[in-house]
Amino acid sequence: MTVYRFTGRNIQGVMEKGTIEADSKQIAIKKLRDRGINPRQIDESKSILHRDLSLGKAMKNEDFVIYCRQFATLIRAGISIVEATHILADQTSSKGLKKALKGVEEDIRSGIAFSAAAAKYPKIFPVLFVNMMKAGEATGNLDETLDRMAFSYEKSFKLKKKIQSAMSYPIVLVILIILVSAFMLLWLVPQFTANFASFGAELPAITLMVLGFSNALKAYWWIFFLVGSAIIGAFLYLFQKNPKFNFYVHYILLKMPIFGKVLQKSAIARMTRTLASLFSSSVPILNALSIVEKIIGDPVIEEVVHKSRTSLEKGSSLAEPLKESWVFPPLVTQMVSIGEQTGSLDYMLEKIAEFYEDDVDRTVDSLKALIEPIMIILLASIVGFIMAAVLLPMYSLYEQVG
Repeated sequence: MTVYRFTGRNIQGVMEKGTIEADSKQIAIKKLRDRGINPRQIDESKSILHRDLSLGKAMKNEDFVIYCRQFATLIRAGISIVEATHILADQTSSKGLKKALKGVEEDIRSGIAFSAAAAKYPKIFPVLFVNMMKAGEATGNLDETLDRMAFSYEKSFKLKKKIQSAMSYPIVLVILIILVSAFMLLWLVPQFTANFASFGAELPAITLMVLGFSNALKAYWWIFFLVGSAIIGAFLYLFQKNPKFNFYVHYILLKMPIFGKVLQKSAIARMTRTLASLFSSSVPILNALSIVEKIIGDPVIEEVVHKSRTSLEKGSSLAEPLKESWVFPPLVTQMVSIGEQTGSLDYMLEKIAEFYEDDVDRTVDSLKALIEPIMIILLASIVGFIMAAVLLPMYSLYEQVG
């Protein structure tokens, strides 16, 4: 909601000043008149204290998953949408969701449909949620729609967390390797080599190489830092602002060995699960594809979905553009084609989603078991190489003393 500053005369004829929260200027004027105040001047507040900071950021996925499940349970229990919204607004720990739900409750009580009220808060309620709620309101199957949506969000969230867990483990180990290597190069290696040099010992080639890198790192660490920061900053900027760069990054990620297959299967599972939920909720197929195109989060698959929607608009098959793309395996295209022919597309899409969700679960578990020893061997190899550079001069020194 927006905060407005107002100046107006109350029913006693006294001038009042203050602030009021409302979705629009017209609603703010109506609220003031309901309170017996005739507004003379009303403007949006520019103060930082009145900015809706909590709604500036999208809500956490886990908070929204919990909200969907609780909302579905309350509606299934026979509680009205207004009361369910009021209950969830009181008990949620998310400040953004709490404010949004209070605004939605107010709109519902004034006669606005839940889907229309929720659409006013796009950073809280995703476009998929709003459209499925709209379909549920139109068909009268709101409880079934909410159950299906809660299940869909839970599956997507679990799959996402599983992949994040698999990807974060090697990243943490790589950071650990960098920190350990930097410590040894900046502190351990210079101390040992200084002692050996004082004895006049001849340093082996491996030690001279490591010492040279250590000296360069110690003298020009700020250059390494600036160059690294510049590369990371440029990458993030282009990734967010340049659609072509974003597309090619996702393309390369999907083509990666091992991890690319996991990301590809995960994206297929997410897409088919979303489409199945929308079709089951009686959302028209073109609208469903348009929604998936907006929320899929992968421009490579987004391009294929766009081609599929264009194909349907021209009266062709949904499966044709999928067959032409390398992203979708034959299993997906064949089941989609069968679903189109038999009129059971939602069922087929759900089965595809289940298959790939299970496949990703198994693959991620196997990857975790495989990555751990590989990363440990890598860490041991780097540390062992540096230690060899430190220890070899010792043997040379002992031989000279002997």
